[in-house]
Amino acid sequence: MFLAAAVFLPTLRLAAQVESSPVLHDASATLENAFLKRSLSTAGGVHTTSITNKLDGKTLTPKAAQAFVVHLSDGTQLTAADFRVTDLRLSQNDEADSVRIQLVCSKLPLKAELNYTLEADEFFLRKQLALTPEQPLNIERVDLESMRLDEAYQPYTISQITAQGPAQWRPGLGQPLYTKNTGTFWGVEFPAAENTVQDGTLTCSYSVAQKIPAGTTFTTHTSVMGVSDSPEFTKDALFEYIDRTRIRPLRLQTQYNSWFDYGSGVDATKFVNSVALVHEKLHTQRAVPPLRAYVIDDGWQNTAADWSKQVWQVNGKFDADFSFSRKATRAADSSLGLWLSPGCLFGGQRAIPKMRAAGFKSLDPWMSLTDPGYMDKLEERMTGLAREGVSYFKLDGIFGHLNTRNFDVPGFKGSEAALNDPRYDSQKIQYLAAGSERLIQLFAAMHDANPDVYIVISNGAWLSPWWLQHIDSVWMINAGDAAGGSTRTQELVYRDGVYHDLAVTENTQYPLHSLFNHEPKKTSSKETKDTFRQYLYMNMSRGTGFVELYVKPSVLQDYDWDVLAEGLHWAHAVFPTFKRARMHGGNPKAGEPYGYTGWLPEQGYLSIHNPSDKPQTYTLTLDRAFGLHPDAEDTTYYVSSPVARWREGLNKQYRFGDSLRVTLKPHEIRVLNFDVTPRDWSTLVALQTRTADDFTPPRPVPIADHAILGTWQYGPHTREFRADGKCTLRSNGVEQWTKPFVADSPTHVTIEGRYGHQIRKDGSLRIEGKYTATKVR
Repeated sequence: MFLAAAVFLPTLRLAAQVESSPVLHDASATLENAFLKRSLSTAGGVHTTSITNKLDGKTLTPKAAQAFVVHLSDGTQLTAADFRVTDLRLSQNDEADSVRIQLVCSKLPLKAELNYTLEADEFFLRKQLALTPEQPLNIERVDLESMRLDEAYQPYTISQITAQGPAQWRPGLGQPLYTKNTGTFWGVEFPAAENTVQDGTLTCSYSVAQKIPAGTTFTTHTSVMGVSDSPEFTKDALFEYIDRTRIRPLRLQTQYNSWFDYGSGVDATKFVNSVALVHEKLHTQRAVPPLRAYVIDDGWQNTAADWSKQVWQVNGKFDADFSFSRKATRAADSSLGLWLSPGCLFGGQRAIPKMRAAGFKSLDPWMSLTDPGYMDKLEERMTGLAREGVSYFKLDGIFGHLNTRNFDVPGFKGSEAALNDPRYDSQKIQYLAAGSERLIQLFAAMHDANPDVYIVISNGAWLSPWWLQHIDSVWMINAGDAAGGSTRTQELVYRDGVYHDLAVTENTQYPLHSLFNHEPKKTSSKETKDTFRQYLYMNMSRGTGFVELYVKPSVLQDYDWDVLAEGLHWAHAVFPTFKRARMHGGNPKAGEPYGYTGWLPEQGYLSIHNPSDKPQTYTLTLDRAFGLHPDAEDTTYYVSSPVARWREGLNKQYRFGDSLRVTLKPHEIRVLNFDVTPRDWSTLVALQTRTADDFTPPRPVPIADHAILGTWQYGPHTREFRADGKCTLRSNGVEQWTKPFVADSPTHVTIEGRYGHQIRKDGSLRIEGKYTATKVR
């Protein structure tokens, strides 16, 4: 039931009487439940007079407010004060409070309807505006919240909307706003929204850039505001709201991906063989729950075909309907997943000329995501695949990739470096907003075709929590697909450094549980079980529900499968806590101890990694600020770990509020579990001794006199190997990168633990199995 709600109005009129209704100059209404109260007034234009957060007992009183602002393309601004109220209705029942306000503009022939909805059992309130012009109306932007709140602030403040520049893509769109003294969050439920605080004015806005025909009703996205019990924990409240409203419930999506196995050389036979092997090794032999999907990455598309007829046609390496591959995934109690690029980046670019010739709009160098012809074809194809049983889509290349993005801006081809200039930001945002609108329609159609589909948006996306109302996971952006480094410690520091950048340094408001991080990877058997185990547990502890295995099954030994199964069993056991996963500690790139943690009232976990070359002591307090659930204040937890040594020096039990102090050896990792009843890890412990064999590292090969040292040339490229263990790639004399390498034998070295270089008997150098180079000095 709702608490008493106040409304002070003349007798309410029927909607049909709006035209002749008296003006409601000074009406007011209140929406109220057990969590919040929002009071409205029509005096001087519809606006909010106060918001009471019942969870912390504090009230927000705007110094000034407008219920909405409509920005027209000619520069005109229509505020709520420019509209007279013709009808106001408050509806109350056991399910929700709602207010509907009908208005007429005093400056233009334009009607509006404003709706507020507060459900009985929710801590957030929604608002939506509908506009019906009597003559064509060009709308540039709509502000759904505009109020002067001195305590409002913008936690994420970066705006980096570049066309060119590696890892320089931080649009800052679709990020929420908070208040400092009382716990509230604000935003438009649209991932391309512009939610800002400037000079104490909170604005929740988004680009429309549409011409609305006469007599047609344009309905905005909804805005939302919600409350938390403390401003210190408003992010937790925001993420809880996102979890309640996301398109599909958070789930543990475990899957195999073919990219690090076969690259673009994948075919149906190779794929089916890997499906069978992975299922046999993990599920049949080691009782890991079946993977949810097996994914064919780049390599299945036929770019020589005419995509103006059908986009993303299948090449001759696979059945046209993937029947052979789908049969194999069904046999593995799983389903088929596919990679593709909505913008036709990467493996789709060769198909663009024929589409362009057929009248589809392309930008330089990719397709426009606002072109009706192309996007209709893309939706038709993707919904068809979803209906046929493709349950997972990796959408790689939305608005660009790590180095390049493109935009539909008049006077430009699409990706010129000149577009980096912030003076074009509003036009770039228009394109991103329009493209996002069309993608959201596509995602909704895919959900209708298969409500169990899992969608990841990768390169060219950005981190807005409101994407999760349409898809399942977002690429972490500004990172490479393979974590750099010649050791597992370096790989962890690279990837966890990006986590620290986005979650801590940049303060991105996005839940870690729905982040795509392109790990774990395991493409060789050249490391000990313990080395792989530490890497894998630390990887899983990041708390993402999207676990895609980048493995090369044919080269893995039984002991590798044992460890991989162990890590997956652990992820299944602790997955419920991933809902509240977060990072703790210091900066990995600075060598400071850090880790991840996630808690529910009845269970939790934490990981700690010392990335430095020296021992370090790390102290933490098990309280709400660390991540413990607020309902756990009187809870005692048993401490456990699948790896016995990780518990050394710790108590058997800890309570909420206790401190935990750990001294870690150089590069040491610990993963600890906390449960209200003792945890049984016998299945995981058995896997640790299932196979007696282990990898024996070869004796180190000194670099100082290695035959690889010097400069090797292939075409316009050179690779210079130096005695300091670094290799530099240059193209036409221009440095592209410098990366570490290790010598595996007198004739073989590996860059970043992944890229092999073999000196052949004829003295040439075979690079990554692809290129042949000769030594020039």
